[in-house]
Amino acid sequence: MQSFPKPLSSEEEARYLSRYQAGDMDAKNILVEKNLRLVAHIVKKYAASGRDMDELIAIGIVGLVKAVNTFKAEKGSRLGTYAARCIDNELLMMLRTERKLNREISLYEPIGTDKEGNEISFIDVVEDTSENVVDRMVLSERIQKMYRAIEDVLSDREREIIYRRYGLMGIPETTQREIGRSLGISRSYVSRIEKKALEKLRSHMTGH
Repeated sequence: MQSFPKPLSSEEEARYLSRYQAGDMDAKNILVEKNLRLVAHIVKKYAASGRDMDELIAIGIVGLVKAVNTFKAEKGSRLGTYAARCIDNELLMMLRTERKLNREISLYEPIGTDKEGNEISFIDVVEDTSENVVDRMVLSERIQKMYRAIEDVLSDREREIIYRRYGLMGIPETTQREIGRSLGISRSYVSRIEKKALEKLRSHMTGH
């Protein structure tokens, strides 16, 4: 990772904060630059997310800039303490948004066709068809009910296959063939388990 500027002392920080609050934008830039080391330190916690470190640093810098923009020295804390929280929050928000989007995409991706030849998705299989499409939201009560049903109704193997097939709970979406290979069973057997699991979920959620 690249080398970052040495942090400011308490006295230097107070001086630049005072200058920035008086409208000196050069002072703001110095406050950001001198805290880049903090960004690099915090993003190390997110290395396991699989994201490029330079991208994580860029997102962390957004949090740092927000911290400098909103910091109130009169509250008694150091800029670094406040900035650390802002950087963390920015990175967490990015990762949560990404996971939610990936999960939403997986839930609505086509998994086959119905008797009329129309494409159907995972959510089509488990939801009540009388529900208005406007209500199709990942964090809606029905989706939460679906997750509870997966935990309550399915066997361990069925649950694993459903999670992996549809990229749920942050697990990467996986093909039937890949699942079969990792579990030591055939793709067709995975397909049968998946179909049975979907039927159990639909029956549980519709009461039929």
